[in-house]
Amino acid sequence: MDFKFLPLPCRCGRQQQIGSTMGNIEEVANRLKGLREALGLSVEELCSACNIDPDTYRKYEAGTLDITVNASVRIAKACGVDITTLLFGEEPKMKNYFVTRKGCGKSVERLNWYQYQSLAAGFDSRIMEPFLVTVAPNNDEEIHFDSHEREELNYIESGTMEMHIDGKTITLHAGDTIVFDSRRPHGLRAIGDEPLKFIAVIVQS
Repeated sequence: MDFKFLPLPCRCGRQQQIGSTMGNIEEVANRLKGLREALGLSVEELCSACNIDPDTYRKYEAGTLDITVNASVRIAKACGVDITTLLFGEEPKMKNYFVTRKGCGKSVERLNWYQYQSLAAGFDSRIMEPFLVTVAPNNDEEIHFDSHEREELNYIESGTMEMHIDGKTITLHAGDTIVFDSRRPHGLRAIGDEPLKFIAVIVQS
Protein backbone atom coordinates (compact mmCIF):
# COMPACT_ATOMS: atom_id res chain seq x y z
CA MET A 1 0.00 0.00 0.00
CA ASP A 2 1.59 3.26 -1.16
CA PHE A 3 0.46 6.77 -0.21
CA LYS A 4 0.84 9.92 -2.26
CA PHE A 5 2.32 12.55 0.02
CA LEU A 6 2.97 16.27 -0.35
CA PRO A 7 6.08 17.94 1.16
CA LEU A 8 6.75 16.68 4.67
CA PRO A 9 6.09 19.18 7.46
CA CYS A 10 9.21 19.37 9.58
CA ARG A 11 8.55 20.66 13.07
CA CYS A 12 12.19 21.09 13.96
CA GLY A 13 13.56 22.98 10.96
CA ARG A 14 16.44 21.92 8.74
CA GLN A 15 18.94 19.48 10.17
CA GLN A 16 22.45 19.00 8.82
CA GLN A 17 23.37 15.99 10.93
CA ILE A 18 21.35 13.50 12.96
CA GLY A 19 23.43 12.28 15.88
CA SER A 20 23.00 9.91 18.77
CA THR A 21 21.99 12.49 21.39
CA MET A 22 18.37 12.44 22.56
CA GLY A 23 17.63 15.85 21.08
CA ASN A 24 18.57 14.74 17.57
CA ILE A 25 16.70 11.45 17.94
CA GLU A 26 13.67 13.52 18.88
CA GLU A 27 13.95 15.51 15.64
CA VAL A 28 13.61 12.32 13.60
CA ALA A 29 10.79 11.20 15.92
CA ASN A 30 8.94 14.48 15.34
CA ARG A 31 9.27 14.09 11.58
CA LEU A 32 7.88 10.54 11.83
CA LYS A 33 4.89 11.76 13.81
CA GLY A 34 4.38 14.73 11.49
CA LEU A 35 4.44 12.40 8.48
CA ARG A 36 1.93 9.99 9.97
CA GLU A 37 -0.43 12.72 11.13
CA ALA A 38 -0.26 14.52 7.78
CA LEU A 39 -1.35 11.30 6.08
CA GLY A 40 -4.15 10.82 8.59
CA LEU A 41 -2.94 7.34 9.51
CA SER A 42 -3.06 5.43 12.75
CA VAL A 43 0.10 3.74 13.99
CA GLU A 44 -1.38 0.38 13.04
CA GLU A 45 -2.23 1.50 9.49
CA LEU A 46 1.24 2.89 8.86
CA CYS A 47 2.96 -0.16 10.35
CA SER A 48 0.80 -2.50 8.26
CA ALA A 49 1.88 -0.65 5.10
CA CYS A 50 5.54 -0.77 6.13
CA ASN A 51 5.61 -4.24 7.73
CA ILE A 52 6.96 -2.82 11.00
CA ASP A 53 6.00 -3.96 14.49
CA PRO A 54 3.69 -1.27 15.98
CA ASP A 55 5.33 -1.41 19.42
CA THR A 56 8.75 -0.86 17.84
CA TYR A 57 7.38 1.99 15.72
CA ARG A 58 5.88 3.69 18.77
CA LYS A 59 9.36 3.75 20.30
CA TYR A 60 10.72 5.34 17.10
CA GLU A 61 8.03 8.00 17.21
CA ALA A 62 8.50 8.60 20.93
CA GLY A 63 12.23 9.11 20.45
CA THR A 64 13.16 6.29 22.85
CA LEU A 65 14.64 4.01 20.17
CA ASP A 66 16.95 4.89 17.27
CA ILE A 67 15.22 4.13 13.98
CA THR A 68 17.12 1.74 11.72
CA VAL A 69 17.94 2.78 8.17
CA ASN A 70 16.05 -0.22 6.84
CA ALA A 71 12.91 0.83 8.73
CA SER A 72 13.40 4.37 7.42
CA VAL A 73 13.58 3.08 3.84
CA ARG A 74 10.34 1.15 4.28
CA ILE A 75 8.47 4.07 5.83
CA ALA A 76 9.73 6.56 3.23
CA LYS A 77 8.86 4.26 0.32
CA ALA A 78 5.37 3.45 1.60
CA CYS A 79 4.60 7.12 2.26
CA GLY A 80 6.03 8.49 -0.96
CA VAL A 81 8.76 10.64 0.56
CA ASP A 82 12.51 10.58 0.13
CA ILE A 83 14.45 8.90 2.94
CA THR A 84 16.65 11.99 3.29
CA THR A 85 13.52 14.08 3.88
CA LEU A 86 12.55 11.74 6.69
CA LEU A 87 16.00 11.51 8.28
CA PHE A 88 17.50 14.91 7.54
CA GLY A 89 14.51 17.18 6.89
CA GLU A 90 15.71 18.20 3.43
CA GLU A 91 14.46 17.58 -0.09
CA PRO A 92 17.01 16.45 -2.71
CA LYS A 93 17.63 18.91 -5.53
CA MET A 94 19.69 17.20 -8.28
CA LYS A 95 18.03 15.11 -11.01
CA ASN A 96 20.91 14.29 -13.39
CA TYR A 97 23.82 13.68 -11.00
CA PHE A 98 24.96 14.40 -7.47
CA VAL A 99 28.48 14.42 -6.05
CA THR A 100 29.25 13.68 -2.41
CA ARG A 101 32.73 14.89 -1.55
CA LYS A 102 34.93 13.00 0.90
CA GLY A 103 33.68 13.44 4.44
CA CYS A 104 30.66 15.51 3.34
CA GLY A 105 27.87 12.93 3.30
CA LYS A 106 24.96 13.61 5.63
CA SER A 107 25.19 11.29 8.61
CA VAL A 108 22.77 9.55 10.92
CA GLU A 109 24.01 7.63 13.94
CA ARG A 110 22.50 4.50 15.43
CA LEU A 111 24.00 4.41 18.89
CA ASN A 112 27.48 5.76 19.59
CA TRP A 113 29.20 2.87 17.81
CA TYR A 114 27.17 2.74 14.54
CA GLN A 115 27.00 5.55 11.96
CA TYR A 116 25.51 5.84 8.47
CA GLN A 117 26.63 8.54 6.03
CA SER A 118 24.38 9.04 3.02
CA LEU A 119 26.24 9.16 -0.29
CA ALA A 120 23.28 10.24 -2.43
CA ALA A 121 21.23 12.58 -0.24
CA GLY A 122 20.94 15.19 -2.99
CA PHE A 123 19.99 12.90 -5.90
CA ASP A 124 16.29 12.76 -6.76
CA SER A 125 14.23 9.72 -7.86
CA ARG A 126 16.94 7.18 -7.10
CA ILE A 127 16.17 3.47 -6.78
CA MET A 128 19.01 2.72 -4.40
CA GLU A 129 20.32 4.09 -1.10
CA PRO A 130 24.14 4.06 -0.84
CA PHE A 131 25.69 4.64 2.59
CA LEU A 132 29.18 4.79 4.05
CA VAL A 133 28.81 2.86 7.29
CA THR A 134 31.25 3.04 10.20
CA VAL A 135 30.95 0.57 13.08
CA ALA A 136 33.11 0.75 16.18
CA PRO A 137 34.63 -2.60 17.23
CA ASN A 138 32.51 -4.31 19.85
CA ASN A 139 33.11 -8.05 19.94
CA ASP A 140 30.60 -8.53 22.76
CA GLU A 141 27.76 -6.57 21.17
CA GLU A 142 24.56 -8.54 20.62
CA ILE A 143 23.76 -8.95 16.92
CA HIS A 144 20.69 -6.97 15.81
CA PHE A 145 18.89 -8.70 12.93
CA ASP A 146 16.88 -6.84 10.34
CA SER A 147 15.31 -7.53 6.94
CA HIS A 148 13.98 -5.43 4.08
CA GLU A 149 12.86 -5.81 0.49
CA ARG A 150 15.08 -6.60 -2.50
CA GLU A 151 18.86 -6.79 -2.23
CA GLU A 152 21.85 -5.25 -0.49
CA LEU A 153 25.54 -4.95 -1.34
CA ASN A 154 28.30 -4.38 1.21
CA TYR A 155 31.86 -3.52 0.16
CA ILE A 156 34.42 -3.57 2.96
CA GLU A 157 36.73 -0.56 2.89
CA SER A 158 38.62 -1.24 6.11
CA GLY A 159 38.34 -3.31 9.26
CA THR A 160 36.68 -6.72 9.62
CA MET A 161 32.98 -7.51 9.37
CA GLU A 162 31.25 -10.47 10.94
CA MET A 163 28.07 -10.94 8.90
CA HIS A 164 25.28 -13.21 10.09
CA ILE A 165 22.74 -14.22 7.44
CA ASP A 166 20.63 -17.24 6.65
CA GLY A 167 22.07 -19.20 9.58
CA LYS A 168 25.65 -18.65 8.47
CA THR A 169 28.47 -16.52 9.88
CA ILE A 170 30.72 -14.92 7.26
CA THR A 171 33.92 -12.98 7.98
CA LEU A 172 34.76 -10.23 5.50
CA HIS A 173 37.98 -8.21 5.25
CA ALA A 174 39.05 -5.04 3.40
CA GLY A 175 38.40 -5.44 -0.34
CA ASP A 176 35.72 -8.12 0.12
CA THR A 177 32.18 -7.71 -1.18
CA ILE A 178 28.96 -9.46 -0.25
CA VAL A 179 25.65 -9.25 -2.11
CA PHE A 180 22.64 -10.87 -0.47
CA ASP A 181 18.88 -11.27 -0.45
CA SER A 182 18.03 -8.68 2.19
CA ARG A 183 14.60 -10.21 2.79
CA ARG A 184 16.42 -12.77 4.92
CA PRO A 185 17.21 -11.68 8.50
CA HIS A 186 20.76 -10.37 8.64
CA GLY A 187 23.01 -8.61 11.11
CA LEU A 188 26.63 -7.65 11.54
CA ARG A 189 29.26 -6.35 13.91
CA ALA A 190 32.84 -5.14 13.73
CA ILE A 191 35.38 -7.57 15.11
CA GLY A 192 39.04 -7.02 15.90
CA ASP A 193 40.62 -3.83 17.19
CA GLU A 194 39.90 -1.29 14.43
CA PRO A 195 36.64 0.29 13.27
CA LEU A 196 34.77 -1.34 10.41
CA LYS A 197 34.06 0.92 7.45
CA PHE A 198 32.04 -0.28 4.46
CA ILE A 199 29.84 0.87 1.59
CA ALA A 200 26.26 -0.42 1.84
CA VAL A 201 23.95 -0.14 -1.16
CA ILE A 202 20.27 -0.88 -0.46
CA VAL A 203 18.08 -1.43 -3.53
CA GLN A 204 14.61 0.04 -3.00
CA SER A 205 12.65 -1.11 -6.02
